[in-house]
Amino acid sequence: MASINKTMVAFACQIAKEIEAKAVLMDIDVAPDLPVLDAQKICFEAIFIARGANDLPDRFRGSARVINVPDVNLTRLGQIKIAITKGIATGLFHKGDKLVCLSGIPRFGYVDSIFVIDVGREFEILTSEGITDITDGVYPEVFGAVLNLALELAAQGREGRKVGTIFILGDHERVLQLSRQMIINPFQGYSEEERNILNPELKETIKELSAIDGAFVIRENGAIMTAGRHLSAALESKDFPQGLGSRHIAAAGMTSITHAIAIVTSESTGNVSVFKNGRIFVTIEKPIE
Repeated sequence: MASINKTMVAFACQIAKEIEAKAVLMDIDVAPDLPVLDAQKICFEAIFIARGANDLPDRFRGSARVINVPDVNLTRLGQIKIAITKGIATGLFHKGDKLVCLSGIPRFGYVDSIFVIDVGREFEILTSEGITDITDGVYPEVFGAVLNLALELAAQGREGRKVGTIFILGDHERVLQLSRQMIINPFQGYSEEERNILNPELKETIKELSAIDGAFVIRENGAIMTAGRHLSAALESKDFPQGLGSRHIAAAGMTSITHAIAIVTSESTGNVSVFKNGRIFVTIEKPIE
């Protein structure tokens, strides 16, 4: 399949030059033999998409940036949405940037799709005028960690069951004022380090607590303030998509009157949605099994 990959990369580079793209995004797990067109770098600025914490092959190191996506089953467009969302959160991508994206199915071992994304125009991830402040008030690494966790919950569930939950990030004081506790706070009495979302030892605890009704409220630095929180704010808007459940309405309502971000895992569909300013910033669909 090396010839297919070489051809696809050549086409991607040609397109990137024609449209003056900012970068070419490549899924390195789909085809680890992606051709390098000279000793140091590919024909265009490259950004590699890698699953989990996988290290790049030695020959790619120093040639490009890396964006990690969760090691779960994702659609082609889903993994690109995640990569671009994380790129926006870290300031790597901005409104007006054009990106050429190469993707495929890892088990097939070759690139089969080329997407051209115009940041700010192409799909719901980029429609908001406030795109540049999606993580305003929240550490980018905290946003990335929570997004990964939400996607893992959507893909894996918990003990064979589907789960749905809400993570509220940032502006925690205002969020706590507009919500109420439904259970005893399971994080009360623990240090910020022990209850930080970036603490890998906490992942299984969070997944276990995700089966409980209510939202996780998380500080901008990743410290979990509480779980099992009922969000009192509601949103009534003609512009809000029909057919979404109570979690999505609660997330939209809370983000419409605070500076928080909400990440929602849908129990019924397995989709993951990110809310900001009362609007859906991006929805990442669960692949059909």
